[in-house]
Amino acid sequence: MKRLTILTLLAVCSAIPCALQAQSSDHVEVGAFFDYTRLSAPTPEINFVGVGGRLGFNIRPTVALEAEMSYDFARNFTSTFDDGLNSNFVRTNVRPITALFGPKFQTHGPVRAFVTGKVGLVNFDVTNQGLLTGFTNGVSGINNGGNFFAVYPGVGVEGFLGPIGLRLEIGDNIYFDNGAQNNLKASFGPTFRF
Repeated sequence: MKRLTILTLLAVCSAIPCALQAQSSDHVEVGAFFDYTRLSAPTPEINFVGVGGRLGFNIRPTVALEAEMSYDFARNFTSTFDDGLNSNFVRTNVRPITALFGPKFQTHGPVRAFVTGKVGLVNFDVTNQGLLTGFTNGVSGINNGGNFFAVYPGVGVEGFLGPIGLRLEIGDNIYFDNGAQNNLKASFGPTFRF
């Protein structure tokens, strides 16, 4: 009986690294992020901040397909004074909703550099409702106009400790409204892989 218990314990202990290795194959990534978008079309530029979510499926260890959506609900006003830098966030009635889909090409390992190219749309919703109601009505009203085709090339880095990681990404969110409108887009947030 004692031998059977020891053999069972050894078998379980040797199976744990194999199970962890199977878990680290990271087929799916789910993430949330804080989003910063700098619209360059109007003068002066408009800085938007918001939140978003991302879902990715690895089709190879170095290639993933990702879908993401972000909702920018506040404007950022930054000014420089003699006593330093002043930054102020104000909820805005113009709230861009961005939805993108495309591949991500990444290195392999616990720290990964990547490049991505996505396509989708940018919707400029105008509302004075609360944040959640404004988002819900903005998404349900996407087919009502204010939509522009978007292309997003970007680069970034993500680091993982086991299944939990952090991701930083920056790119050019180009939407087409009477020509190409180039806009800086940056995101940062946690990522979980399964």
